[in-house]
Amino acid sequence: MISQAIFLFISGAEIGFILFIVLLVFGADKVPEIARGLGKAMRQVKDATNDIKSEISKGAEKQGIDIDITKDVQKQIDQVKEDVDEVTGPIKRKF
Repeated sequence: MISQAIFLFISGAEIGFILFIVLLVFGADKVPEIARGLGKAMRQVKDATNDIKSEISKGAEKQGIDIDITKDVQKQIDQVKEDVDEVTGPIKRKF
C-alpha cells in the first residue's frame, strides 16, 4: 500500500500554491461558494455512478449473471503471485 496520499501526483506544497493563487484570483468571499459548488458536483457524479452500478447489478441478477467476478479475479492474482514467488524465491536468496 502507498504510505502517503498522492492526489494526481501533486505534492502538498503544490496544492498550497494552487490554493493561494485561487484565493488571489477569486477572493476570500468566492472561495467557499466555489468549494460548495465543487462538492455538490462531486456528490452528483458519485450518486450517478452508484445509480449506474445498481442498475447494472439489477439487470445482471435478472439475467442470472454472476456479477461477483472480483473473487475469481483475486484468486487468479493470488495464484500468479504465488507462482512468481516460487520462481523468484531462490533468486532472491542468492542475492
